[in-house]
Amino acid sequence: MDDDGLIARLAAGDGLALRELFTQHAPWLAARLRAALPANDVEDVLQETFLAVWRGAPRYRPEGKAAAWMWGIARRQAALWLRRRASAASLVSSLERAVLLAPGDATDAALARAELADAVATLGPPGCPEAEVWRLLCVEERSVAQVAEMMSIPVGTVKSRAHRARRLLRTALGGRLVMEGWPL
Repeated sequence: MDDDGLIARLAAGDGLALRELFTQHAPWLAARLRAALPANDVEDVLQETFLAVWRGAPRYRPEGKAAAWMWGIARRQAALWLRRRASAASLVSSLERAVLLAPGDATDAALARAELADAVATLGPPGCPEAEVWRLLCVEERSVAQVAEMMSIPVGTVKSRAHRARRLLRTALGGRLVMEGWPL
């Protein structure tokens, strides 16, 4: 059976169609995902991809190629996976780029980096509400409306979480550093 037929069967609730789609498409999707993800994350993203295929099957329109549709889903799942897995180190390096630092020597620079790492840690672990809002607003430079949509929360909640993150960073940094576009 062709891919369009399998997706139609999947939309009708046929779990065997999902298994067949997985068997046919997982190998090449995994190979493409390995180019963008650490090897140990590929299986997890692949699983998320096929869950999204299953959920999205009722909305599938056979106007293009099913493989392209699935690759689009896989790309979005990989991007979401990477966002959720953002490490504190990447948050610190992003904060370093966003902060106006003028250290006099290497010792001052090292101390400033340590302070930044501690400040980012006050936001909580990666993926917690304040850290995620801060990352999306400041690191990825998304708008409040985009963050609200991405996190499926109201705009007001984004603003209150951003305010809390800003307050936590200001307290942790003792007001000594100023972030571009985000005064502490």
